[in-house]
Amino acid sequence: MLPSEPTIAVFPGAFDPVTNGHLDLIHRAAGLFDKLIVGVGHNPEKKALFDAEERAAMIEAELRELPEVQVRAYAGLTMEFVRSVGARVIVRGIRDAVDLRTELLAANTNMIVGGVETVFLMASDQHALTSSTLIKQIVELGGHGAKELTRLVPVEVYNRLLKKFPSRR
Repeated sequence: MLPSEPTIAVFPGAFDPVTNGHLDLIHRAAGLFDKLIVGVGHNPEKKALFDAEERAAMIEAELRELPEVQVRAYAGLTMEFVRSVGARVIVRGIRDAVDLRTELLAANTNMIVGGVETVFLMASDQHALTSSTLIKQIVELGGHGAKELTRLVPVEVYNRLLKKFPSRR
């Protein structure tokens, strides 16, 4: 019998910024596949606070202990990025019914157009309501108690958020 090819999966997202919920999903997905690539993409519906290189660096800093995980920034369609790295699977997190509907539409499109499977992981209960958008709004509007927000984002991410909104300290 010939050895099978390693299963490569991509966990795509904007990660603006990366949250503890994202990191939980990355750790869990890393255990399911031979190689996991975290794809830092662009969401055209949102204006990013951090550029792609900053977002990738924040993620890499949190994943040093996972050698099977790579972080790469990309532009364009996720499906094209997935195929370009030799992956066969997209990993997506589901927090609630709204996420499920949105992700099912994307998964069906990726399967039909790109021949790429999607695997869904449910968010852990402590991360089910975590939102990068809300975290940015809290910091921007001055509600940034380190103890509370570092339950949602890593300490270094929290510090980078404070630097983006210096007048709110």
